[in-house]
Amino acid sequence: MKQVDIHDAKTNLSKLVAEAAKGKPFVIAKAGKPLVKVVAIESPPYGEGQRLGFMANQVKVPDDIDRIGRKELSRLFGTGR
Repeated sequence: MKQVDIHDAKTNLSKLVAEAAKGKPFVIAKAGKPLVKVVAIESPPYGEGQRLGFMANQVKVPDDIDRIGRKELSRLFGTGR
């Protein structure tokens, strides 16, 4: 595994993080002593793992939802409807 001095890590952080994100972890060392290991976070690609429709059949939307509060809104904003 690649070991990088802390000063070099500061200088090249963007490049090193990009490499780690691609699966090439590295160790940051100070005076030759390893301090931390930088690895990519294991997460599914965007969109995977999201539960679309996870509350299906659990929530009831009233048929008149578009009319709820119509009179009050009309009074407040003077839409005349």
